Amino acid sequence: MRRVLTALVVVGLAGFVGGYVPPRTHASAAAPYLFDEEFNGTALDLATWQPNWLGSNNAAITKPVNTQEGSCYDPKQVSVSGGALHLSAVARSCLGWPYASGLVNTRQHFTFRYGYIEARVWLPGGNSTLNWPAVWANGTGKWPKTGEIDVVEGLAGKDCYHFHSKHGASGGCSAVRPAAGWHTFAADWRAKKITFYYDGVEVGAVSKGLTHAKMYLVLNLGVSSSISPPITAPATMLVDYIRVSR
Repeated sequence: MRRVLTALVVVGLAGFVGGYVPPRTHASAAAPYLFDEEFNGTALDLATWQPNWLGSNNAAITKPVNTQEGSCYDPKQVSVSGGALHLSAVARSCLGWPYASGLVNTRQHFTFRYGYIEARVWLPGGNSTLNWPAVWANGTGKWPKTGEIDVVEGLAGKDCYHFHSKHGASGGCSAVRPAAGWHTFAADWRAKKITFYYDGVEVGAVSKGLTHAKMYLVLNLGVSSSISPPITAPATMLVDYIRVSR
């Protein structure tokens, strides 16, 4: 998602009762989850997540991840209710950007090297994904040298997967399913290969230029008129759960 370089416009949680509901059985008693966030509370767990882009504190409003985004990241655009994380983008001036949106990361609280990342996410839109919603993991170190795994990112209406390193970006976009709505996205990160799955179907793999630094999780709803136009606001991305297992 970092590229030098995710929207419900008005939708409730009725989506939970329909659509694809994936099995939740990748971990076992012998190999439990390294990380398991269900978002079942009434507020974001600040012992696990920071609600901005690597801010000095949890209340800080921060600049976007990169200069091609059109929003700041404001903790006020992050909430938890109805069993889901809500990341919302709105049109209002914020630190000089015309939009404000939501992002959470685990940089201060959880990092990992290798594992199976899985998230169940509501992507905004209909036949195509709106804005730039993303589920990703970023290397602990200088980008892009320490790597970035984009489990899914909405790019110009398509759902795409990438791995970024100093060698560039490898990956592609999936055409195996409708773009928006509730779906499960996963990436199996191993030492020599990362395999990507959408709704349990393998959509691609990357085996060149992989890095081995520990990574942290990031969930965000980006907006960009250049990377993933057009910008639609108000908009909300929902996350039912995100997990990491061996």
